[in-house]
Amino acid sequence: MENLIKIDPNEQIEKITKWIRDWFDENGKTASAVIGLSGGKDSTIVAALLVKALGKDRVVGVMMPNGEQKDIADSQKIAELLDIKTYTVNIAPAVDGEKKALEEAGVTMSNDANINTPPRIRMTTLYAIAQSLPNGGRVANTCNKSEDYVGYSTKYGDAAGDFSPCSDFLVSEMRMIGDALGLPKELIHKTPSDGLCGLSDEDKLGFTYDTLDKYIITGVCEDDAVREKIDRLHNINLHKLKTIPMYKK
Repeated sequence: MENLIKIDPNEQIEKITKWIRDWFDENGKTASAVIGLSGGKDSTIVAALLVKALGKDRVVGVMMPNGEQKDIADSQKIAELLDIKTYTVNIAPAVDGEKKALEEAGVTMSNDANINTPPRIRMTTLYAIAQSLPNGGRVANTCNKSEDYVGYSTKYGDAAGDFSPCSDFLVSEMRMIGDALGLPKELIHKTPSDGLCGLSDEDKLGFTYDTLDKYIITGVCEDDAVREKIDRLHNINLHKLKTIPMYKK
């Protein structure tokens, strides 16, 4: 994959951090950046970029296990490495409470609803913390271009946020940026997962990020079935990348 990637990661780091500073100058001169720390590459990289752009005192990391999170030590590791303030909010009671309330209302939650409710509660948690900080907070979106292309995100969950520093970078590019930042390789190159269902992202998608990135860059995918799946996921999830449709009189 690296021979297909044209970016200079160090140059991009400087451009991203300048963009973050400029955005905060316009949208919250003294506000903190609030970020959910999953222990995965994207939140790790974005957190590091925020510290580089704003300083550690203006970055707040939030860990949000749904009950027990086996890899929460990875989230704690990056928080300690970056020396940022953190909160740990166990969302299990909120998730269980929502399910109970719906059951009492006569609603049987679908599988999709069960999957997407925790990420939405996590985003609610991030905004609650952001609005409770002394100088206010702005919530960082940590999506990347590869995930966005196939809609691998929860609308109004992890797809939400106030600003998105890395959504124009493929997974392959994100790894290069993480390496250039000097972040722990075991976090930047760990098998990605949502930390909720026990499966890796690639298990659920049915193809690797390298295959996806190559297809996005070149339009080439040797496996017809995989290419068709990528195209289908891209088309049915485009609505996640658009602003809410509005009727105009």
